[in-house]
Amino acid sequence: MSYLVFARKYRPQTFEQVVGQTPVVKTLQNSLKRDRVAHALLFSGVRGVGKTTLARLMAKSLNCQEGPTEVPCNECPSCVEISGGSALDLLEIDGASNRGIQEVRELKDKIKFMPTSSRYKIIIIDEVHMLTNEAFNALLKTLEEPPAHVYFIFATTELHKIPVTILSRCQRFELRRVGSEELSGHFHKLAEMEGVELSKPALSLIVREADGSVRDGLSLLDQVLSYGESPIDDNDVVEVLGLVKREVVLSIAEALLTGDRSKALSMLADAFGFGMDVKRFIADLLECFRTLLLIKIGNCEQLLQQSDEDTEQLRTLAQTHPVESIHHKLNLLMQTADDLRFSFQPRLTLETSFLSIISAGDVIGVETLLGKLDNALDSLPEQPAVKQSATSDTAKSEAATEEKKSEDVSTEELRSSPPPKPTFTLEPVDQIEEAESQSEEPIQPRRDVRKDWLEFIAFLKKEKEWMAQSLQQTVSVKEDNKELLLEFDDPNDCFVLRSKENRQILTEYVLDFFQQDLNVRIISPENSNGTGVQNLDEPKRRRQQLANHQVVRMAEEIFNGRVGDIRISEPNK
Repeated sequence: MSYLVFARKYRPQTFEQVVGQTPVVKTLQNSLKRDRVAHALLFSGVRGVGKTTLARLMAKSLNCQEGPTEVPCNECPSCVEISGGSALDLLEIDGASNRGIQEVRELKDKIKFMPTSSRYKIIIIDEVHMLTNEAFNALLKTLEEPPAHVYFIFATTELHKIPVTILSRCQRFELRRVGSEELSGHFHKLAEMEGVELSKPALSLIVREADGSVRDGLSLLDQVLSYGESPIDDNDVVEVLGLVKREVVLSIAEALLTGDRSKALSMLADAFGFGMDVKRFIADLLECFRTLLLIKIGNCEQLLQQSDEDTEQLRTLAQTHPVESIHHKLNLLMQTADDLRFSFQPRLTLETSFLSIISAGDVIGVETLLGKLDNALDSLPEQPAVKQSATSDTAKSEAATEEKKSEDVSTEELRSSPPPKPTFTLEPVDQIEEAESQSEEPIQPRRDVRKDWLEFIAFLKKEKEWMAQSLQQTVSVKEDNKELLLEFDDPNDCFVLRSKENRQILTEYVLDFFQQDLNVRIISPENSNGTGVQNLDEPKRRRQQLANHQVVRMAEEIFNGRVGDIRISEPNK
């Protein structure tokens, strides 16, 4: 017989051999013991945690000659056939390749017949989420009221893709990821059964790479045992799995925290020289900073996934850096991991990201800064009060000396001299400085309407572009007795501007720009519609009036367009 990989060789044959799924196993065993097994079971969870294994164990327990029992004998013909994959009454279907409605119809035809040699006919559909909606709909009635001799067992890694109508007809069991300690003990026992000595750091690396999946860990363990001779250490695991050495990862983490740019870049170059996987490397570095953060937080030993030796090294490194700095640099590394997904030059991305992380420097918490500020303020001497008191004492002594030496001082001079006071207040000084600063402000020169009219048009164009275009059509602009006179040749140029609301808006802009309260007055010739004989230039003038009409200009501004052609129809006769 050909070689059996560990995932098949050591597949659990009883419920007691299932690793890390105690709540689910206990529920299934009790349901078998009390004869409360649901006619449709659904196992969900990540890859390699035991979904298909539990489905086969349930088939064994239900069809065992000593059962239904929670402990299949593995000796009767039914158990032996199920273990060997040759049972006629066990239909194990791959949902990815048999996903259509036609396959479901054929399945419904098969389950009408009684089992050939077993007690029940068991239908196991793996990756059931791959079925089409039509196939699911075809299963609804059968799944709700199946024949008494049929049990359905589903397995899926993506529970959210299964319709709610199917979920409501099944008894669901969600399998969790297997813990590190359980995986480590299981793999260590299998290595002893194979007669291979596996070091603890090597076992920790395999468990970490398995990521809670028993099957993935068994495949990695099988690969490592095929590579090296006993005893197998962590260097063998690093070389086989293409990992970056832990010393390199720890050295880069230390360089990022201490700000050693040359060391960080040189160690990164060495890592690329090993032919590392960039995604695997950034994942290891993120795990390293996560461990540092958990160590600084404290009381999180149960969350650590590093070996004891690596944990001690990281504990020593974490002592010299604040938790805020580690957290900030961990966030920057997570952003780097996102950038690497879309980068065409991952090495350059990592190098620039490392420099940015180092340049970020240490981050000090706000509470620490406030505490240092309070201590600094408390330690400062009260220098302003000393100076004021010294000034008052000097003023007193000088006043006494002058009174003794000069007796002919006039009464007015004595009154003008400031009397001695115990303390001085800073409010008069602030008021004097504020008054001086206000007096030093330059006075804005008054703007002239005629000289600064173009500047006003530019100012208005930023606020109201259509109003600025209208004012560009003015023939003359002048100021007369607190009035701003705007003269237009064509009444259509100021049609919209004539309204009371728009004139009020224009008055406010005039006040803001010219700093004068001017009343805006619009002057235009009367819009007469005479019935005289039209001259030759009348159509041209009419087209120009229509092109300059304010409604047309506003439409151009709103739709960002230009007038292409103007056609004037003759009046109906």
